[in-house]
Amino acid sequence: MIRNKNMAQNDRVKVAVDAMGGDYAPDEIVKGAVLAAQKDDVEIFLVGSTNILEKELAKYKFANGSSIHVVEASEVIKEDEPPIDVVRRKPNCSVVVAAKMVKSGEADALVSAGSSAAAAISAIQFMGMVDGVYRPAIVGSLGSFAPNTVMVDLGANVDCKPHQFLTFAIAGSVYAKKFLNITDPKIALLSTGSEENKGSEAVREAYSLLKNSGLNFIGNIEGNDVLSGKANVIVCDGFVGNVLLKFYESIGGYAKDWTERKLKKYPPLGALVKLLFNGLFPTTKISSETEKRGGGILWGVDGVVRIAHGASRAPNIANAIESAKEAVKAGVIESLKSELTKFNQGGKL
Repeated sequence: MIRNKNMAQNDRVKVAVDAMGGDYAPDEIVKGAVLAAQKDDVEIFLVGSTNILEKELAKYKFANGSSIHVVEASEVIKEDEPPIDVVRRKPNCSVVVAAKMVKSGEADALVSAGSSAAAAISAIQFMGMVDGVYRPAIVGSLGSFAPNTVMVDLGANVDCKPHQFLTFAIAGSVYAKKFLNITDPKIALLSTGSEENKGSEAVREAYSLLKNSGLNFIGNIEGNDVLSGKANVIVCDGFVGNVLLKFYESIGGYAKDWTERKLKKYPPLGALVKLLFNGLFPTTKISSETEKRGGGILWGVDGVVRIAHGASRAPNIANAIESAKEAVKAGVIESLKSELTKFNQGGKL
């Protein structure tokens, strides 16, 4: 195991959780933390209103100061507040306090289901960026249909410069090595055609950078190849990646509904639909599988930051804490720094 410089001597990974962020905060966040704390190798810091969080913890017979600690944060970010302003105006909001804990070494990782932008801004401001990276990116696995494929960026950057695609590829490559155990990941650009001259201007320029990068770049792939396994790392801007991921995650539910409608005339078969889709059909399990495999990590900031879905329930929060913990244990920040140093020394960044 690669040890993070901030890890406690007892090998417990310390995770600061933004307990006030998310659609179902704080009750589902606290419940998720309780689920995660049942493992001996993690120590959780719930950041938010002490009065509220201690009452929630008491429901599960957890006292403040056991494997779960409560850290006071007197301010909360509201949905309609611009993240870039609120981080400056509310220095004691839960996500900012959690980010500061990682910076100071009090925690090894940050988990938030609140505003992704607020979490990213807090991380950038208080943890800083890794040398060679100018914007963070979200990397995630595509789950059952493409178990050896990850995408980057999944939503952190809408408009991207060509050089950012290269840093995305490097981050995706580290992810594939660390979490998928792929020695030499195949990198591809997502574009409107397989030819080098296809895609937007930024994608075409990024093609040239990746082609000469020394990475295992296999060229462009189109949408119909996303699940083919041709590439281990698919690089795209955050607008495309986020739309594609959410569409992909929705397939299972819509396929289940469509099948139920078609089989209404055949009750015996219809009764099997729920069992089939809930137990066997891969896309119904994409989110949980992705969460457990390091999905949603914000790559590029100088610390482990795990972005969870805003609609996360307790099991999703527990999975997010687990993936943040695994990222710390895998030493992903150190590995990314090492890879970027190689490219900086070669003048390719």
